[in-house]
Amino acid sequence: MEKSVARVLYGQGTSLNLTSRKIKAVPECVFRIKKLSVLQLNNNSISALPAELRSLRRLAELHLGNNALKELPAVLGHLESLKKLYLFSNQITVVAPEVMGGLHNLVVLNLNHNQIQRLPPEIRSLHGLQHLSLLDNQLEEVPAELGQLTSLTELNLTSNNLSGLPQQLYQCEELTKLYLARNKLTSLPEGIWALRKLQVLDVAGNKLFMFPVRFHLLPLRELHCEGNRFVRCEPMSAVQDAEVLSLKELVARFVLLEDRIRSSLVHRMLPHYPALTALAAAGSCCELCLNPFLTTWLECVHFISPKKDMKMTSVRVVPVRALLCSYKCLNTQGHSYYGQVWRLAGASRAR
Repeated sequence: MEKSVARVLYGQGTSLNLTSRKIKAVPECVFRIKKLSVLQLNNNSISALPAELRSLRRLAELHLGNNALKELPAVLGHLESLKKLYLFSNQITVVAPEVMGGLHNLVVLNLNHNQIQRLPPEIRSLHGLQHLSLLDNQLEEVPAELGQLTSLTELNLTSNNLSGLPQQLYQCEELTKLYLARNKLTSLPEGIWALRKLQVLDVAGNKLFMFPVRFHLLPLRELHCEGNRFVRCEPMSAVQDAEVLSLKELVARFVLLEDRIRSSLVHRMLPHYPALTALAAAGSCCELCLNPFLTTWLECVHFISPKKDMKMTSVRVVPVRALLCSYKCLNTQGHSYYGQVWRLAGASRAR
């Protein structure tokens, strides 16, 4: 080991490999290599990192996979030049907020095969993060602040205990690969269709009943969704009563419709009423007649063929959630939207 350090130190090297050396602590001589940019310490028995590590001001890549760390060492928050951090296969249970707050230049963070249950909101500080992987942990939730990682291109949350995802996920507009297999997800966030660069989505082995509204607009090349509880395509007869809309809903629909007309008085006056503007922003649009509505709708389902509608191969027909504004629309002929009838053994569809 001493020879390896000496070779780098006196040879003006920038990379040091101390993988599989059976060491329990980072050797002090390492901190003398001021130009060190890559430090590999995988497959050892390191349980802590010394404060002296912060003297490596040029360190850009740190490999600590397969060691004995139980938390993210505080000194990591002082490595401002760090771009790649690998901490897979340790015993980490806690991600300290102060550590996240100091890793502003991090591009890759690998925390696979640990025991992490939560991520702190301070993860929003990782503005330049492109790859985040927490495969095989114990995550029970993901903070809404994840949506502030606008540079994120790949997110791997496979094999955790997630029952839901934050709505803000759709703000990660650069995301191209999203891995969510083997969790407890019953739904995906509405608005996920806004991920216009998403090419790979893996949701296999969850508890999904259907995909969210406009899911088929995603530019996917790969979709893995086996092992879910999708609504089955079993037509059944049904009778729907005419709905009685509240006064608030009737007025909201009128306002939303008028707001589409730029020359209308409502459109011109709406900016002067912030509360009403915010209320209108929460409206939705009927899949059939395209008319707007606020809070009253019919939650329906339609079945799409990824091969036909999304230009993919080897994927079966999948159910996608759809919102209709009224039974009048649902009862019209010539469409493929269906109301839902739930059964104990699963779900079927009714029209």
